[in-house]
Amino acid sequence: MFGRRRFLGLSAGTAVAAVQACGAPGREPVRPDSRMVRLAERARRPANARRVDIELRARPGEADLGGLSAPTWMFNGGLPGPEIRARRGDVLRARLRNDTPEATTIHWHGIALRNDMDGVPGVTQERVAPGGEFSYEFTLPDAGTHFFHPHVGTQLDRGLYAPLIVEERDEPGRYDDELVLVLDDWLDGLSAGPDARLAELRREGMSMSGGGHAHSGGVDPDGTKTGPLGTDTGDVSHPHYLVNGRVPAAPVVNRARPGQRLRLRLINAGADTAFRLAVGGHRMTVTHTDGFPVEPRRADSVLLGMGERYDVEVTLGEGVFPVVAVAEGKGGQAMALLRTGPGTAPVAPVRPRELAGRPLLARDLHASERVRLPVGKPDRTHTLRLGLDPSGTYRWTINGETFDERTPMPLRRDERVRLRFVNTTMMFHPMHLHGHTFQLVGGARPGPRKDTVLVLPKETLEVDFHADNPGQWLVHCHNVYHGESGMMTVLSYTA
Repeated sequence: MFGRRRFLGLSAGTAVAAVQACGAPGREPVRPDSRMVRLAERARRPANARRVDIELRARPGEADLGGLSAPTWMFNGGLPGPEIRARRGDVLRARLRNDTPEATTIHWHGIALRNDMDGVPGVTQERVAPGGEFSYEFTLPDAGTHFFHPHVGTQLDRGLYAPLIVEERDEPGRYDDELVLVLDDWLDGLSAGPDARLAELRREGMSMSGGGHAHSGGVDPDGTKTGPLGTDTGDVSHPHYLVNGRVPAAPVVNRARPGQRLRLRLINAGADTAFRLAVGGHRMTVTHTDGFPVEPRRADSVLLGMGERYDVEVTLGEGVFPVVAVAEGKGGQAMALLRTGPGTAPVAPVRPRELAGRPLLARDLHASERVRLPVGKPDRTHTLRLGLDPSGTYRWTINGETFDERTPMPLRRDERVRLRFVNTTMMFHPMHLHGHTFQLVGGARPGPRKDTVLVLPKETLEVDFHADNPGQWLVHCHNVYHGESGMMTVLSYTA
């Protein structure tokens, strides 16, 4: 645990200063290394919990995208990195070695973990310097489909991401097999790279014609120019879109048997792209979103914003079937193949008929009864106005402030907290809350439990969560370029 000791010892002054800056007037902020955080972790950890140990090495390498080589950074030399698979209640111990030329961290996306392990520099830990190490250790309290990635700069738009699958101890077993599919938009090593692209956006500023940086040539799979996300669907043109690290011209081929019930765990690890996904020749049954079960819902296609995850089930026919993820509004696509028998493999670009029509969004779903929040009114409401600097500079804000200027939002343990997202822009924002899951509210029935939700252009959307995980927690847009340009803030527990 050298890394953790280093944080609590050598870096204590930095950590305290960062947290004090986040505190509410008149109340002491709950520090990431506080006794309250340690007690919450102790309460989560079962007696005799199993340990899962993994070594993660972030380092430069050549990614084979399927006959196309791209220099990038990866975990343990793979794209995606090594899948971590554990069970609910296990303790994950992950030792990070940073062999990249820049400081980095790991954020465990979707996990309600202890605050000092959340991987946010300046809020929960110091950055891990080049050549340095940090040991993460935390309990996995909830089952579900998650992933991990850095929380420094635009590093997520490189190859530093991998799945984290937490299984139920009493998995009901409604399916015969499962497959994890990680979607990504790719430019690293094939252009100037994500840092240069962000610098270019900052130099050029925004096209103010629609309040955002309009994307050219966007036509949705149903043939319309205005899809569920509106006309402004991205700020960055990625030359390639990937499933499990491969371009559509050389897709991953997954073999199965006809009649099998296959569980697909879908993860959008993209930086600037929402994906509309369908399985050619099949309808899907959506069973989970962001790790939490929903009332099963049949769908031809689903729409995943950046950071969102879905679990779906399909009963496989016989043949070769494309799994196609269209870059919503951008025209490109990612693809994998499912082969259950003889036949000629589809060749990209292929558009299954299931992609036509409106895709299913999280707001169409309802949480399973066993994971619904109790009915009740919020003890506290925070409004987050999602904005764009009116001067035309590439400056994305929450309540008119960038992350460096933030006014932290106070809360206290055991409150029911409502977040009211008010999108004043003409662009969608996938808003992600660290350390908690929330429930969409406002409909006739309880919405799904999630940690990342699409807030559509000019929309107001409300979510509730139980403040049961003390510390300092980020809430931000999971468009990497928006987050790095200011659209992040902190929810600050106070004692």
